[in-house]
Amino acid sequence: MAHLSPQELLDRLSSLGIKTETVEHEPVFTVAESKSVKEQVPGAHSKNLFVKDKKGRFFLISAKHDTPIDLKRTHEALGASGRLSFGSAEQLRALLGVEPGSVTAFAVVNDTEGKVTMVLDANLMEHERVNFHPLVNSMTTGVSREDLVAFLRATGHDPLILRLPEPPAELSDNAQAPI
Repeated sequence: MAHLSPQELLDRLSSLGIKTETVEHEPVFTVAESKSVKEQVPGAHSKNLFVKDKKGRFFLISAKHDTPIDLKRTHEALGASGRLSFGSAEQLRALLGVEPGSVTAFAVVNDTEGKVTMVLDANLMEHERVNFHPLVNSMTTGVSREDLVAFLRATGHDPLILRLPEPPAELSDNAQAPI
């Protein structure tokens, strides 16, 4: 089955009664590169991680762009088998129909077989409006958090919403290390 184009995704969102606002911009591949987009588009911006566990189960994690995530411990929160590793570009294309740098919660629309578990970080879901690429990294689409969840459920991906583990705090220069 062919993967949806960005316009087909936007049409699908509209058919579900989901109000969107989309801005076109230069392609951005990292959270750091997206600073100018954040300045022109209101709401919480996301970072999206496509990962798999030791048993080959896939997860798409969407978090607020500045949320630190301890990937060494995230498997515990997800109930995954062993530590998580990043899925390959080929797996990303096959399962979600997007290129590296364009990973987005919206991509689960292309996972018609339900092989990917959708995970939303609680930090992201504290915001009224959330922003994601509409399958390409040259646009950003904003939706309400409620509409995001409604969309995910409509694709058959009832999301896990949880607070992901953060990396341990670094010891400051003045702190005494435990003996």
